Amino acid sequence: MKIVAKMLHNIVLLSSNNKPEYLKSKANTPELWKQFCLYDDVKAFESLFYALNNRLIKFCVLYIHHKEAAEEIVSDVFVKCWENRSTLTEITNPETYLFVGVKNQSLNYLKKFSHIHVVPVDSSEQVELVNTYDPEKEFERKELHFLLDQAIATLPQQACIIFKLIKEDGMKYKEVAEILNISPRTVQTQLFRAIKKLSVILYAHTSGTKSKNGKIAGQKYMGFGLSLLLMKIFF
Repeated sequence: MKIVAKMLHNIVLLSSNNKPEYLKSKANTPELWKQFCLYDDVKAFESLFYALNNRLIKFCVLYIHHKEAAEEIVSDVFVKCWENRSTLTEITNPETYLFVGVKNQSLNYLKKFSHIHVVPVDSSEQVELVNTYDPEKEFERKELHFLLDQAIATLPQQACIIFKLIKEDGMKYKEVAEILNISPRTVQTQLFRAIKKLSVILYAHTSGTKSKNGKIAGQKYMGFGLSLLLMKIFF
């Protein structure tokens, strides 16, 4: 185990400028998985680690909110995969398998080190944010993303995870459903609820622009329009 951990540590130390050629090409995760499980291919294992390590750490942080511990958890998952590689040859979707493994280890970590009870669904729609609207056009998009990042952080944990897996990792509903052990319909529902909640926050931000009679211009269509804007920005 110490040898594998040292190998993973050396991979992490590789910078983008001095990566070996076999780590620079786009990863074919099923093929890499096959190579290291069936043929003990260390380079394939390194390539798989390099391709998924950062994404898995970000995913883990969504649960435990501690980067160093997340790095340890992800490394442990990879170490276990290497040690048990001969028994993992039947895995057809290694990416999903690794995300599930990290999720389970994250939940175990919370049970061991935290007294916080995690509730996956939050029915509250009330969100308080400071209005940071800046009329300067060149700053609007940057400020909008900043506001949305803040808003995303206020989403219920499961909705936040779903949103990020689909938005940042480009996963499909079915893949996210397998990772979180829920139905694809639940993934879709949670995603749409998240978009709706974000549109409410964005609506509050844009409500600073009013017509002469003091009413918000286009109020009737604002919510729908902002939802479409969110879809355009993130998808």
